[in-house]
Amino acid sequence: MFWVTMLMMLFAQDVPASFPQATITNGRVRAVVLLPDAGAGYYRGTRFDWSGAVASLRAGDHEYFGPWFETHDPTGHDGITGPVEEFQAGESSVGYAEAAAGGTFVRIGVGHVRKPEEPAYRRFGTYQIVDPGTWTVARAADRITFTHVLGEAGGYAYEYVKTLRLDGDALVIDHVLRNTGRKRIETLVYDHNFFTLDRQPTAPPVIVRFPFDPKPLRPVEPFGEMAGRELRFRKALGKGEHVFTEFEGFGPTAADYDFRLEHAETGAGVRIRGDRPIAKLIFWSASRTACPEPYVDASVDPGQQTTWQIRYDFYEVKR
Repeated sequence: MFWVTMLMMLFAQDVPASFPQATITNGRVRAVVLLPDAGAGYYRGTRFDWSGAVASLRAGDHEYFGPWFETHDPTGHDGITGPVEEFQAGESSVGYAEAAAGGTFVRIGVGHVRKPEEPAYRRFGTYQIVDPGTWTVARAADRITFTHVLGEAGGYAYEYVKTLRLDGDALVIDHVLRNTGRKRIETLVYDHNFFTLDRQPTAPPVIVRFPFDPKPLRPVEPFGEMAGRELRFRKALGKGEHVFTEFEGFGPTAADYDFRLEHAETGAGVRIRGDRPIAKLIFWSASRTACPEPYVDASVDPGQQTTWQIRYDFYEVKR
C-alpha cells in the first residue's frame, strides 16, 4: 500500500556512526547501544536518562528499536531511541519543589540542572546542566554497564548503575540506584520503549496485549480500540495522530508487568516483563512507534539502594 511504502522510506534512517556507540551481541541478538557524551552524544536533552538507549536491535529477522522521528535534535526532549527511562517526582523532578530559582534540582541519569524562574516544571523543556556527574562504561561482548556518579548538591547525590545484557533471545536491563546523599530520593521511573517493529508504521497489524483487563482512563478512539485484553489500531497513524491514555486494572504484584507487542504481518513480537509492581501505566503511540510505559517506584532512603529489572524477550509471531 502507498502509505506503507512512504512510511517505510521515512523509517529507513539509522543513527549515524559518528555518534558515540558500542555494539553488543551473543550471536542471536545484536544491539547498537548509544553512549552518554555531554559534547557529542546522540541525546543531550534533560528529560531522559542518558544511558542505555538502543540505536538498533536485531533478533532473528526482525528490528525492534531505532529512530522514530523525521528530524533529530540532540538537545530536544525526545530526540532519542528506545528503550529509555525517565525519572519523575510527582509532576516534576527530584528536588525541584524545594529548589529556589537559580538553584539546582536532579535529573537522574543526567545530573544537577539549573532551576530558572518559572511557574512550573517543564517536562518537555531542556534545562541547563550545572553538574553532569561522572560516567564510566564497561563493555564485554554481550553486555555493557553504565555507572553514573553524581556528587551532592542540595542534599541529593547518587550512584546509578545500569547494565544491558543479552540472554538468549532477550535483552535484560538491570538497574541499581544507590542514594549517597542526605535526603530521600522520591521517584517513579518508567521505560519509554519507543518500539519500531521492523520499521513499520503504527497501523492495524500492530497489537498490544495486556495480562489483565485494562481500563483506559481516557478514550483510545478514534484511532484505537480495545478488544478484551488487546489494544488495536483502526488505521495507520498519520503525522500528529496519537493514541494516548492511562490504564488502570493492574494488580499489586509484578505479575501484571507483562506486556506483548506484536506485528501480525511481519511476525515481530516482543514480551516486556518487569520484576517490580506497576505504580502507574501510560500508553502512547505515534505514526512510527508504539509505547507501553509501565512506571515502578524507585524511591530510596539515604545510604540505601534499590534495584529493578526489565526483560525483553523477542520472538516470531505465528501467522
